[in-house]
Amino acid sequence: MSLRFPTFWFEPTPQGLFMLQVAFGQSKYYSDNLVQNVNRGIRQKLRRGEWLNLAPFGYVNNPRTRNIEPHPTKSRVVVRAFEQYAKGTHTYVSLAQFLADLGVVTRNQTPLAKVSIKKLLTNRAYLGFVKHHGEWFDGNFEPLVSPQLFEAAQKVLKVRECPRKTRKNHDFPFRVLFRCGECQSMFTAQYAHGNGGTYRYYRCTKKKGACSQGYLREDILVFQLKERLQTISLCEKYTDWMLAKINEWEQEEIALSQSDVQNLSTKIKASEERMEKLVSAYLDGDIPKASYLTRKDEIMRSLATLKAKRKDFERGENKWVEPLREWVLDTKQANFLSLSDNFSEIASFVKKIGTNHVVRDKSARFSVPAPSQFVAERRARLLSVAPSARRSSVLNSDEVSICARGGGRTHTSCDTRF
Repeated sequence: MSLRFPTFWFEPTPQGLFMLQVAFGQSKYYSDNLVQNVNRGIRQKLRRGEWLNLAPFGYVNNPRTRNIEPHPTKSRVVVRAFEQYAKGTHTYVSLAQFLADLGVVTRNQTPLAKVSIKKLLTNRAYLGFVKHHGEWFDGNFEPLVSPQLFEAAQKVLKVRECPRKTRKNHDFPFRVLFRCGECQSMFTAQYAHGNGGTYRYYRCTKKKGACSQGYLREDILVFQLKERLQTISLCEKYTDWMLAKINEWEQEEIALSQSDVQNLSTKIKASEERMEKLVSAYLDGDIPKASYLTRKDEIMRSLATLKAKRKDFERGENKWVEPLREWVLDTKQANFLSLSDNFSEIASFVKKIGTNHVVRDKSARFSVPAPSQFVAERRARLLSVAPSARRSSVLNSDEVSICARGGGRTHTSCDTRF
């Protein structure tokens, strides 16, 4: 099957296919070169301040100067439109009717739309500017309106703007956190007025059918969550000791890992040197090809094993330290939040550390990981040894940054209860 065009054609032969590829390459070159030339011409016109395309309303293209110039009558219509709107007595509709009386209408002989009026009043081309790719440049043509008149019209536009009102979300931090323990529907929230105040309640949405669960007031929910956080928290005495111990283990792990990596690097270098010597001996004809291939395969497999071990050491360095440190900081942050009134931080922290968040019979419950369960079980024993005095605890910047990875962040200092 051959390709035939008005001026040439190609046969389905190697020579014909080669010529077809040459023709495609020439056409691609012509297209790319045309793009560069057009962009170069646009840059030159911008430097000269010339208009790039069809003239806006009020101007007319001049083929002789390759620029635009004011239209004898339409330019005066534009100026009158700015003057009328700057007075503050016109709306988009009335100004469109005013322009229609002057003969400025659409193709269907109807007044201009509101969007067209706004586009006309905000077009900086009437100040003598040229727009290209969202950027304005100084133009080399006569402006139609003065900067003072243009700014006066912009002020009226800004005063009369009616931005679309967006629905603001209510401040219900626990709304998407809990499920109903009876029907497994999500919990929602609402305001309630009574007893001289406004209260926030959480309730089941009942989207999966009938449900007998009642309303739960937010302050009661927060009290239950704080009690739960208190059971999985540790005082500063223990968290500081644990963090110091973790830092000590981290330094030991780094030293051990560096030693292992160094030993592996030495072995890898020695294997590479043996490989070079083996290749040199084979090229010099000192060993037969069969022996060369056997020994080369052994060295290559040994090198691959050593490099894989080194990569594992480098990738797995301190892989257990950071999770342990983060858990200790979580226990410390739980102590802070059990005394805090920042409901958003409490909700974020409970979402981070807990699972299966449910509310049943006006009681909030959530599961915690095994380490936190261990703390909750042994906390009474730990607290019996700790001193009873209260101390002021403040998270430093490093601890706060690590805690913030999970979504919770504490900015205030609270007394730690022992």
